[in-house]
Amino acid sequence: MEHIGIVGLGRMGSAIAQRLSANDASQVIGWTRSGRTVDGITSAPDLASLVAQSDTILLSLFDNDAVADVLDAALALDLAGKQIIDTSTVSPRVLQDRTDQIEAAGATIVDAPIAGGPELVLAGQCGVFMGGTDKAAEQANLVLNRITERVFHVGPSGAGQIMKMINNGMLQVYIAGLAELLPVAKRAGMRLDTTLKILSGGPAGLPMIAARLPKILGEDPEVGFAMSGTFKDNAIFREIVDAHGLSAPLLSTYAGFEEAMDAAGLLEEDPAALVRWAYEQGGDDTVA
Repeated sequence: MEHIGIVGLGRMGSAIAQRLSANDASQVIGWTRSGRTVDGITSAPDLASLVAQSDTILLSLFDNDAVADVLDAALALDLAGKQIIDTSTVSPRVLQDRTDQIEAAGATIVDAPIAGGPELVLAGQCGVFMGGTDKAAEQANLVLNRITERVFHVGPSGAGQIMKMINNGMLQVYIAGLAELLPVAKRAGMRLDTTLKILSGGPAGLPMIAARLPKILGEDPEVGFAMSGTFKDNAIFREIVDAHGLSAPLLSTYAGFEEAMDAAGLLEEDPAALVRWAYEQGGDDTVA
């Protein structure tokens, strides 16, 4: 039985741990810097203990600094024969700057960010985009296939993060487009539910919006992924684009809504709240 250590037990890390622990081929332990625990998941007292007990070390952390700190700490430990799978959404350079050291320590590493929220992880329907050598990707796939069948090796180190940027960046661009156009629907007296159902059922539709209709309409308050996290990701996406000497004005359009979401107290809501908020900006004197 393979021993898998999960570093980071937030919404995504907890879902990954639960999904893997349901697989008879995996024994899962977890550790997080905040001391958070997850029901049914054995907790390691510290990172050193988790690394020592694990064949695979899977990271699910919030940002560049968190991933860099954990990897630097892990490099001071015995990594011989281990594999590291980073499912966090961070800048490609965080892993690329440390890949040589990790490989010299006898371990393999891939960046493998996940597309889809915790609910899709638990259902085995998320997507995983891997960047790394063929050998490292083939090895990591044995673990990641226990989470979902939708695992794609898209290129060398960092390519997984690029694919995540393209995939989730397109979702952000779509939401930004809705945010600019839905106030017109409100002002013209059109209902939000009718407008979105028509869009979702036609060529301009997107499954992500169709699946979120109850959240957009305020019928489902559960937060799949907080909007604050999408703005954090957006900053990384724009950094990636800039590092390649390109520009992405549409990603900047999405970033421009962060201040309004903060002022409206919606940053910790699901991104669906941005769609509903934007519609309401059309005015209060028309059909709701």
